[in-house]
Amino acid sequence: MNLALIHDRLHIKTFWEKKINSECQFAENEEQRMNKSALNKLRGEWLVRLENRNKNLKLLNDSYVKKVKTEETEQT
Repeated sequence: MNLALIHDRLHIKTFWEKKINSECQFAENEEQRMNKSALNKLRGEWLVRLENRNKNLKLLNDSYVKKVKTEETEQT
């Protein structure tokens, strides 16, 4: 084989190995950053707040509807 071809193949292989390693390192760093982020905790807290709010609004609405129905039956 030609020495130039071997050198080019080695150069290309080294180039792509470096590229793959840097991409893997970037992905690992990004994953670590996301795991350290408080965003998931905040989302969970807001979901709990929203569920409690919706539950309270539903109870309030149900009690209001029940009150209106009892007033209507009392008037007739």
